[in-house]
Amino acid sequence: MQALSASLRLLRAMAHIAAGWWTIRTRFPRLSPAEREQCVQQWAERMLNLMGISLTVLGTPPAHGPLLLVCNHLSWLDILTIHAARHVRFVSKAVVRHWPVIGTLSTGAGSLYIERERRRDAVRVVHHMTEALRNGDVIAVFPEGTTSDGHRLLPFHANLLQAAISSGAPVQPAALRFADAETGENQLRTPLHRRRQPACVGMEHAQGPAAVGDRALRRTAVFPWPGSPRLGEEPARGSASFAPRTQIGSAKKTAPREALCNGAG
Repeated sequence: MQALSASLRLLRAMAHIAAGWWTIRTRFPRLSPAEREQCVQQWAERMLNLMGISLTVLGTPPAHGPLLLVCNHLSWLDILTIHAARHVRFVSKAVVRHWPVIGTLSTGAGSLYIERERRRDAVRVVHHMTEALRNGDVIAVFPEGTTSDGHRLLPFHANLLQAAISSGAPVQPAALRFADAETGENQLRTPLHRRRQPACVGMEHAQGPAAVGDRALRRTAVFPWPGSPRLGEEPARGSASFAPRTQIGSAKKTAPREALCNGAG
């Protein structure tokens, strides 16, 4: 039964991916930037649900840009999880743009691309990131440059953080954690064979660009706020805890989002 359930879940996920690709190719040209962002977020929420992942957001996602989101990197699920919490523009390796289907999804979501093999390309990407931040975008980076086991941070590659300094945009640290639904232990494997896997996104308060070079930024990326579960620790079961919220900009409560991607899964 588990194998059958996993197969059905995989088929639904593949259908949802195909529907997302079709939406980007046919509907995105007629949508406003705000409608596209909403569509991407709805699509990511639905994909997490199809993958058997329940999302908990601790803290306050950025209401609007300009802002640079700095996060730890655990797996390919990170992008879906952050998009489901709040649409952002990711900085991705250039090869992703040429992947069948996935490249269309990534580009449609607003990704910026960097050729990691060329050190000088970082200068070009930082320039585009700076322009995007000055235009009010929210951009997310994984400064570790690769995935980790979630128990500690790897050394940061700080070149992309220069965009926050150049644009004067604030920086918001975030922390990702995936847990086994039954044990609460860290779980990084794709949960197709499981009924439900919790994913937790912790959002710290936004900090000024001067904090980019501060060691405190690296600490808060792991421990988003006092008293919250650390990466690798089991959160309280059956509860959803939130950090004290900080108003970012002039965000107001909005009505429930209208489904823009009715055909996407």
